[in-house]
Amino acid sequence: MSENLMLIAYDGSENARRAVDYAGRFLSAHRAVLVTAWEPMARQAARMSGLSGVMAPEWIAEEDVEDIAYTEAKATLSEGVSLAEAAGLTVEGRSAECTSAIWSAIVETADELDVDIIVTGTRGTTGLRSLLQSSVADHVLRHSHRPVLIVPPGK
Repeated sequence: MSENLMLIAYDGSENARRAVDYAGRFLSAHRAVLVTAWEPMARQAARMSGLSGVMAPEWIAEEDVEDIAYTEAKATLSEGVSLAEAAGLTVEGRSAECTSAIWSAIVETADELDVDIIVTGTRGTTGLRSLLQSSVADHVLRHSHRPVLIVPPGK
């Protein structure tokens, strides 16, 4: 394993902000990598049309135009890096293109970097909603062989 390296999953939500704060306050690591996973718009459109049963429109990406999902991911990543630095962490940012599921991109990045711990926030859903809508944090916990710190939402 690497020497005290943590991965912080960050999506810009209030719960992700709490996870960054707790990582900075309670975990000591030499380095942190803050990861924002993103899915290209063409893949999002195809997935959504498949879920709705409607034919997927032809998505033509212009060569000189950056994918809007990537643009948003870079802004989210920059915000997360700033929060992590303010929390006292030595951090580098990394975006991870999602090829199947967000949780998978997080676990694959953790494996690639050989991190010691993964930190993530969660929506904290319960009951029927949690059965119908499993969270990214739940999947990371189930599919990663590394320690995972899941920071629940505030009151």
